[in-house]
Amino acid sequence: MAVTDCNACSRASRLTAASVALLATVVALPLCGCSFDLGSWGPDKEKPQVLEQKPTGTISGQSVSDAQGHAARGQALAKAGKADEALAEFDRALALDPYNVPALYGRGLIYQGEKQHEQAIVDFTAANGLTPQRVEPLLARATSYLAIDKAKEAASDLDEAVQTDPNSAQAWSARGITYERLGDKAKAFASYGRALALRPKDEAARSGLARTGG
Repeated sequence: MAVTDCNACSRASRLTAASVALLATVVALPLCGCSFDLGSWGPDKEKPQVLEQKPTGTISGQSVSDAQGHAARGQALAKAGKADEALAEFDRALALDPYNVPALYGRGLIYQGEKQHEQAIVDFTAANGLTPQRVEPLLARATSYLAIDKAKEAASDLDEAVQTDPNSAQAWSARGITYERLGDKAKAFASYGRALALRPKDEAARSGLARTGG
């Protein structure tokens, strides 16, 4: 009986690891090293509205500007594979401006790449709160949730992601992977179908569709 239980645990562990790896591939997130594509979050774009609610004088214009510079350097260093130096730049940016979304998201990706998923989740949560119209923090947080065997939390994030952007093939494909992990083949099948309709060359969605009844 103990051997059977051990085998079942081993299978579950392998399934979780495979799901995380596949989800990371689908949403182009790193599980080791760093892979950055934050061009759409340039220093002057989508400045969080929360800043307007801060007491006057708490964050100076110069601090915000300096933080943007550190965040930009952090992104460049991360793309060059210099994770430790990038992390230091993101930390400097956030010390000056705790609402710097590129720094929060970038630091979260580094934590995620180093398998420090709880810390990654904290940063992705902050980034999501500041830019609820973006799906990237939700996709990233879902990957970390799945890595620590919190598939239900990952599914909740991906439900929100597809509501935020119904045309995100990545979100639909990732949702399919997560619901397949949870054993809900109906939701997984529907998600893979939406992903494939939006991105016909999505091989992960095509394979998932076949596995879940397509």
